[in-house]
Amino acid sequence: MIGRPESGHSSWRTLTPDITPLLDIIFIVLVFLLLTANIPLQSLEVDLPKTDSEALGAMVETKTMTINMLAGSPAWALDGQEYADWQQFKPILVEHIDALKETDLVLASDKDVTVDSMLKLLAFLQEHKITATQILMDDE
Repeated sequence: MIGRPESGHSSWRTLTPDITPLLDIIFIVLVFLLLTANIPLQSLEVDLPKTDSEALGAMVETKTMTINMLAGSPAWALDGQEYADWQQFKPILVEHIDALKETDLVLASDKDVTVDSMLKLLAFLQEHKITATQILMDDE
């Protein structure tokens, strides 16, 4: 019969394999499989236009009005139509108030325009409850 030597336990330990690295690898693979096995694939449905004309039609439908604040005279412009001063320009804005509320409003200002002009226009827009505006700024 084969037996182990009685002299010491150190030689017995050298005969058995060390499975600690194998267990580490098994646990790492097990954790990886558990984390990746049940992840549901999420998708986002996108409705693409079937033709180019549909895409262009959607872009053309949005109307914009532009109010320009200019340095010097004329000082104001609405969609390219110029006005000399605020007293001349304000009645025109009042006439177009419904159109200003329905369209996208773009404010474009010259860099040399005074703050007073901007405040007059913003106060007018606030008074008439026009909130959705875009302000164009020039990069320097």
